[in-house]
Amino acid sequence: MEKRRVVITGMGVVTPLGNSVADFWKAMLESRSAAGPITKFDAANHTTKFACETKNLTTENIIEPKELKRIDEYAQFALVAAHEAIQDSGLELDKEDLERIGVLVGSGVGGIKSFEDEHRKLLEAGPRRVSPFFIPLMIIDIASGHISIKYNLKGPNYSVVSACATASHAIGDAYKTIQRGDADAMVTGGAEAAICPMGIAGFNSMKALSTRNDDPQRASRPFDKNRDGFVMGDGGGIVILEELEHARKRGAKIYAEMRGIGFTADAHHITAPAPGGEGAVRAIRLCLKDGGLNPDDVQYINAHGTSTPYNDKSETDAIKAVFGNQAYKLNVSSTKSMMGHLLGAAGSVELIASVLAINHGIIPPTINYEEPDPECDLNYTPNKPIERKVYAAVSNTFGFGGHNAVLAVSAFK
Repeated sequence: MEKRRVVITGMGVVTPLGNSVADFWKAMLESRSAAGPITKFDAANHTTKFACETKNLTTENIIEPKELKRIDEYAQFALVAAHEAIQDSGLELDKEDLERIGVLVGSGVGGIKSFEDEHRKLLEAGPRRVSPFFIPLMIIDIASGHISIKYNLKGPNYSVVSACATASHAIGDAYKTIQRGDADAMVTGGAEAAICPMGIAGFNSMKALSTRNDDPQRASRPFDKNRDGFVMGDGGGIVILEELEHARKRGAKIYAEMRGIGFTADAHHITAPAPGGEGAVRAIRLCLKDGGLNPDDVQYINAHGTSTPYNDKSETDAIKAVFGNQAYKLNVSSTKSMMGHLLGAAGSVELIASVLAINHGIIPPTINYEEPDPECDLNYTPNKPIERKVYAAVSNTFGFGGHNAVLAVSAFK
């Protein structure tokens, strides 16, 4: 049986670099860093005092003012990004079979800020002061639920959670849902809002975050010899996936074609990658095989590239293991260098960056790349974007727990 082809027809973002796809892309082409002092809480006593915060979010005409207090920030990000993506797609929902359109949006930690706030109420004022909206504020599936309710979408609706691989797993699942015929279109991606006292303290305690407090804009430096940890970001990314013939019948513009997914487990350690990136190697190979792609079909890899010592080396090793000599002909970049690590939202926003690279023929850079690491010796597109025709791109995401999710997209033919 021939696989149904799946294409991307809409995209939306909420990021530290901008709250629209156009602003997000412009900021990346300007090699801009979104890092700065934390403003969402008093971080004076925290080891890391900076992050990449999403700011100036407009929810007008998307979320009713009275509903804002009942929706955690991470789900607000998802709703705003979904609004842009659906509008961008040109889907006229009043003309669609809404039972054939689903929602699959994930988050790494969900409503952690709501959990923190309500727990404080419990300790200070007792259990009766905990909000009746606490559970729906916090749970990870609620972003999918809100999007489904707002747009009356009645197809498959759920969430996945796999730490920093969450959004890529969600998009991969949505892709396969359409491919096997269970839906004609899916609203899919990830959202995260973990810049809060517990979020920063937790990652600090495991020594995962950069502590370059004197120079936050140069703190995220993937693949650079002097990298010292990742920079926390927040936001959301949503794509509209559609079965090709469904998109063609309504005359949709097509940004790119989904080509393949590769999901594996390291089965090694709760946080550290497997030696040599062994799990990542298998995920990239499975992704290329699923998409019918050869290594030399790929020009660009949007790397997981967290700016942590172990991840960047193991990912470099994995790319070299899969692509061989071709690895040195690729452009690799980590857009986390500019917007920070969006945790469970990273995979969706980075896939959108990959699609934009295909559409514009421009590779976004890895900024703050100053001193090469002998163990990381690929072309990381240092500091400035470059023009290059991109036929196919691979987006890597790897999560705590040994979760590996790799997506491939190509120009539509």
